[in-house]
Amino acid sequence: MHRLVCFVVAAVLCGPQLAFAQMQPHRAEYVLRLGAAANAPRIGTAVHDLTQDCAGWHLKRDIATEIALTASWKMSLSSKLDAEEPRSGNNFRYRTTQIQNGNTRETKGRVERAKGELRAEIATAGSQPSQVLLPFATLMPVAAIDHLTERLRANAASFPALMFDPEVMGDGFLIDVTQLDDGRLRASRPTDKPVATPKGKSWPVAMTFTRGRDQAQRPLFSVTAQVFENGVLDRLTVDTGMLTVTADLQSLEMRPAPNCPRS
Repeated sequence: MHRLVCFVVAAVLCGPQLAFAQMQPHRAEYVLRLGAAANAPRIGTAVHDLTQDCAGWHLKRDIATEIALTASWKMSLSSKLDAEEPRSGNNFRYRTTQIQNGNTRETKGRVERAKGELRAEIATAGSQPSQVLLPFATLMPVAAIDHLTERLRANAASFPALMFDPEVMGDGFLIDVTQLDDGRLRASRPTDKPVATPKGKSWPVAMTFTRGRDQAQRPLFSVTAQVFENGVLDRLTVDTGMLTVTADLQSLEMRPAPNCPRS
């Protein structure tokens, strides 16, 4: 359950880098619900805060949930991510803090692409750092949604991608993406106040997430979402086969990109 909720946050904020219509800095707030029904109970919130300067991207995610599994058993979960990714997408540094029923787990990591290799060093408080060798084509989180929107703008009906995930596994995901017909996406839910969704193109998509190192294994999760060309996601539905969690956009602040000299 803890990994599922963290994955919802990662799904809400996962993204790549695009040359034609680059991902735009923004702050998005989501309401999380347990189940896809219109009256599904609210279990928490997620905030995706993406800023940019001339050095690169700064990503913050914050999720807070409380799930009542039975009348007497509740699970309180929170997950925070603070990360930096340069414009090149070749490196990624991050820190996560995850709390489950009062128990805290802190992790620091860095991913670097150099000399034909992509390596991650991940350290959890109280343990020795672990070294992970990733497939060289693995995309960093911000560089992943630009890739997604780039392929969708090119009218690709389906395509794969590899993405490093700092929150759920600290490893790589293989993501298989397929465009959907509009009628196959979950209907939007009413919000406390109207949310102005981004103008421009968007696509309904389905994605399956499999361990990048064990692609013969069944997918861990499937996700459907509305993907906007500037990197904003809405109407997410995450299905594990046992549980379904949804994330709906409740507020959105678009930010201007910096005016940086060309390198």
